[in-house]
Amino acid sequence: MKRLNIEKRENFEEKLKSIGFEFFSLDNQYWDESITYSFNLNEINEIEKATNELYGMCLSAVQYVIDNNLFDKLHINKKLIPLILRSWEEEEPSVYGRFDFAFNGTDLKMLEFNADTPTSLYEGSVVQWNWLEDKFKDNDQFNSIHEKLIQYWKSCLDYFKDEILHFTCIKDSIEDFTTVEYLRDTANQAGLKTSFLYIEDIGWDSHNKEFIDDKNNVIFNIFKLYPWEWIIEEEFGENIIKDRLGSKWIEPAWKSILSNKGILPILWELFPNNKYLLECYFDTPKDMTNYVSKPIYSREGSNVSIFKNNTLEVKSEGDYGEEGLIYQKLADVPNYDNNFPIIGSWIIGGESAGIGIRESQGMITDNLSRFIPHIIEN
Repeated sequence: MKRLNIEKRENFEEKLKSIGFEFFSLDNQYWDESITYSFNLNEINEIEKATNELYGMCLSAVQYVIDNNLFDKLHINKKLIPLILRSWEEEEPSVYGRFDFAFNGTDLKMLEFNADTPTSLYEGSVVQWNWLEDKFKDNDQFNSIHEKLIQYWKSCLDYFKDEILHFTCIKDSIEDFTTVEYLRDTANQAGLKTSFLYIEDIGWDSHNKEFIDDKNNVIFNIFKLYPWEWIIEEEFGENIIKDRLGSKWIEPAWKSILSNKGILPILWELFPNNKYLLECYFDTPKDMTNYVSKPIYSREGSNVSIFKNNTLEVKSEGDYGEEGLIYQKLADVPNYDNNFPIIGSWIIGGESAGIGIRESQGMITDNLSRFIPHIIEN
C-alpha cells in the first residue's frame, strides 16, 4: 500500500456535483482527490479473503450470542431481543455492512464492523469509480459495490412479494439522504417498487396496528438508516413490537448484535489468535499495555481513548460510555506525516465487494476524516 500525491481533476467540484455528490466539503474537506492509495493485487486479494472470512465468523458469533443469551453482556435493550430472535430465525436478509481495517502493509486487522448503519457507501461505490475513469482509466479498483447491490436486490424480489420497499432516514442529514437515495436507486434498477419518506414522517395506525407512510400506504417493507439501539428506545420501537404485519426491516434486528462493539471480545473468545483479529476483552487485561478503549455503542469515533504503555495518549469526547467499554489491542495503523488511513471493506449480500479509504490527521477516525480514492497497481 502506497500513499501518492496527485493532481486533482480540473473542475472536480462540478464533476462531483454532476453525479449528485453534494457533501464533498461538508464542514471540512471530506473528499480529497489530491491523494490516492495504491494497492498491489496480492494486497487486494488478502483484503477480499479477510472480509469474507470475518463475515462468516461474525455470523457464528451471532449464533453464539443467541445460544448463550449474552444480550445483557452487550447491553442490548430487552425489548429488542424478540425482534432479534425473530429476524435471525426467519433469516431476514442483510444487504450490506462495512469492516474497518488497519493495514500496515503486512498485517491486516479488523478494528470493528459497521453492520447496521454504515455510511460512505455512495462515495465508495459511484464517486471513486467516476474519479478512476477520469483520472486512472488504465488502472483498476477494488469496487464491485454497485453491481453487487443490484444483484442482491434482485435476489430479494420474491421476499418483498411485489410490495413497496420504503427507504427512510432522518431529516437534515445530507450524508444519510444521499446514502439512502443511492440504495433506493440500486433497488429500482433491480426491479423493486420503492418509495422514500423521512423517518419523522412514518405514521402509526393504532387501530389496525400497522405502519403507514405519508400517503397512508401501509408499510410492509422498509430500509432504515437509523440504529436499532435508538429505535427501540422510542415509541417508534414499541410500535415495531406491536406491528401486526411484522413488517420487514433492513437492516434486520439481528445486525444490532454485530454493530455492537461488544462483539469484538466475543469474536476474540471464539477465534483466539486469528490473524485478522485484535486481542480484545470486556475488562482491561493486566498484560496489555498498548490498547484502545471503546464504548459499546460509540459512533464516529466518540469517547475513544488510546493508551500506550498504560498511559493515556489521546482521547475523543462524546456522549457514550455509560453502557460499558471494551478494550482492544492497539493496531499498527501506518502514519504518513500524521495522516492515518483506515480501510473500509464492504460486504454486500454476504460477499466482499470493494473498499474505500478514510484518512485522519490523528489516531482516531471520526466524522472529520477524509475520504481518499484508491487504485490497483498495473
